Amino acid sequence: MFLFKKKEEVNINILKEIYSKGKLKRYVTFIIGVLIVALAFNIFILPNDIVYGISGVGVIFEHIFGTDPSFVILIGSIFLLILSFIFLGFDDTKNTIVGSLIYPVLIKLTSPIIGMIDLGEADQLILTLFGALTTGFGLGLIFKSGFTTGGTDILNAIVSKYFKMSIGNSMFLTDGVIIFCSAFVFGWINVMYSLIALYIISIMTDKVILGISQSKAFYIVTSEPALVKDFILKNISHGVTVIDARGGFSNDKEKMLLCVVPTSMYFKLKEGINYIDKDAFFVVTDAYETSGGSVNS
Repeated sequence: MFLFKKKEEVNINILKEIYSKGKLKRYVTFIIGVLIVALAFNIFILPNDIVYGISGVGVIFEHIFGTDPSFVILIGSIFLLILSFIFLGFDDTKNTIVGSLIYPVLIKLTSPIIGMIDLGEADQLILTLFGALTTGFGLGLIFKSGFTTGGTDILNAIVSKYFKMSIGNSMFLTDGVIIFCSAFVFGWINVMYSLIALYIISIMTDKVILGISQSKAFYIVTSEPALVKDFILKNISHGVTVIDARGGFSNDKEKMLLCVVPTSMYFKLKEGINYIDKDAFFVVTDAYETSGGSVNS
């Protein structure tokens, strides 16, 4: 028990150190991100009845009752914060408090911009795409700074924890219910636009957080590890790590090669592996960030 507590204290201290570094930069990035999301909501999301998350509830209420969407989002966010304190605890809630409160405030403060920007008769698909890209960019900045805007992110975490579902599945469930309900208000065409927007937002958010992959990681299991390693070192001019592995079915000992190469070298390495050993098994993934090591070691 004592050892467990010591490990827990070390983990908490590590997190404190992480969050204490570049605090000003993190807060500036966070505010810029929330401002971008709020502007995207007022310029693209609300006028085109695009529905997702707690913002979607604000869009639906504005259409049916004429309620100020920022007020609906604020009330919904406070309610979800209370649920978060009850079901997730303070530690999992504290980083959502600021975003949950600032987001609806900035929506209210930037709402006059709707009357200042005339997009004319622009195609709704174009507006949906641009709104989703802008929203995803802003959310990426928010998440990258270590914060969230709360909302259905809290609901997703609660559903994931208590119903033993992945975050992805819980997101599909909660946002899916909100988008489905919007069909009875805006029609099925708008549901399609909302689904497109939700998909693009998720992709754009990931791209901002992780960056655009400029490298590929190869995990290679081959009967000719020495030849493949020699090919990588001499023809690709990148380092390779040899890992002791064991076949799950055969239980035989084998070597696995790990190599990270620029995306431009992907085809050359893939074809080289196939040429040396046509039965080689390899997995290729995006490598968004590499740190340490030497390219020629």
